[in-house]
Amino acid sequence: MTIERTNQGDLDLLDHPVARRLLESSVPARLGYIATDGTPRVTPMWFAWNGHAFVLGAAGSSPKVTALAARPRVALTIDTHVAPYEALYVRGNAEIERVDGVVTEYAEAALRYLGPEHGAAFAENASANFTDMARISIRPDWVGLVDFRDRFPSSYEGAT
Repeated sequence: MTIERTNQGDLDLLDHPVARRLLESSVPARLGYIATDGTPRVTPMWFAWNGHAFVLGAAGSSPKVTALAARPRVALTIDTHVAPYEALYVRGNAEIERVDGVVTEYAEAALRYLGPEHGAAFAENASANFTDMARISIRPDWVGLVDFRDRFPSSYEGAT
């Protein structure tokens, strides 16, 4: 077994072929944050990667927006559900910007997740139903990657 050791935490991991595949996939990100009651939460969310930050959209009145404003430190993962599993792990701070209507990247993500026809219809429906949204931007400050082929969790160190 070969264990690739590009350092976990290194932002250059975002350029690794496995990370690129996950960033371009239709796998939703799972956003981990601390809710206003102090308990941890994880929620699946569509994302767009702009080369510098993950951009997510949420209703302006969403409880997660209130929680992120109070405690912006987050974890985000994009992972597959079929072995050998692949997982991209990100840590960073969420920045929130209120926008009128629909977050542009949210509408673009709908096309990636639902395809051109259904994505466009979804974005049009969102425009009709959201007067404002929160644009959640997460710039990574730590990145981890495992693929269970060449990159393994640290607990595999020394495995043969």
